[in-house]
Amino acid sequence: MASRFLIIGMIISTQTVVGILGNFSLLCSYIILHFMGYRLRSTDFILKHLILANSLVLLSKGVPHTMAVFGWKHIRSDFGSKLLFFLHRVGRGESISSIFLLSVFQAITISPWKSRWAALKVRAPKYVVPSIFLCWILQMLVNVIFPMYINSKMSDRNNTSNKDFGYCSTILTDQKSRKTRHALSAALLLFPDVLCLGLTLWVGCSMVLILYRHKQQVQHIGRTDASSRSSPVSRATKSILLLESTFVSFYILSSICQDLLALFDPPSRFLVDITIIIAACFPTVSPFLLISHNSSVHRLYFA
Repeated sequence: MASRFLIIGMIISTQTVVGILGNFSLLCSYIILHFMGYRLRSTDFILKHLILANSLVLLSKGVPHTMAVFGWKHIRSDFGSKLLFFLHRVGRGESISSIFLLSVFQAITISPWKSRWAALKVRAPKYVVPSIFLCWILQMLVNVIFPMYINSKMSDRNNTSNKDFGYCSTILTDQKSRKTRHALSAALLLFPDVLCLGLTLWVGCSMVLILYRHKQQVQHIGRTDASSRSSPVSRATKSILLLESTFVSFYILSSICQDLLALFDPPSRFLVDITIIIAACFPTVSPFLLISHNSSVHRLYFA
């Protein structure tokens, strides 16, 4: 039992350290490129906020859960537990919103001038900054209700039962109110995420179709210069599609684990740990995917 906790603690701590270093190095790369005079794309601003959201998820979930796994001092104040849970929810929601915005703006960028997206191609860059800040505000408003049901494991409140989540626990009372609370929280949690996920998949399929049609046109024309001009845009689109598919895969696994957590009362400690590990996979992997597929950042690292 002790060895299992040690292995899980090592996995979570390694994920947290590697993920934070990867996101921090990628953010520093964008800052260096900005001061070096490189012209960054409008989607790079969204990527910066995705990096910030990933770091928020890792810091608010990985660090305190590592402390809980290794048996270090728990967070004694309810305010600290509520704040960490709120930051995790906001960071996770902002990751979903950033992936959606990346897909939308990239689909507008690569769309032909004769398509229905053509009217937005010129105006789209102006809406990048307002859109990303609107997403932050909406995520804060949507998730502000959930910390009310979170308290510290060291709290002296006399609840009839608690659902343990490692460094914090949820406040549960009688069975009737518990079912109502679970239904309301599930609806509030799932609706924005499922909506963004569905729209992201639809936009991703649209980008694949646009790339396929463009490839067919280039092969029909038989001009190598047209292919060379479009290659940077195609590479950026494929990078976003790879990021999107990676996110969707880990999100589905994380959602399954979240549903199991809500189903079992109380959930096993192993299920809680696995949920944390899967939730941290995308914030850990995504910066390295971006580094390997971003030509400007790639050149900077080799330089």
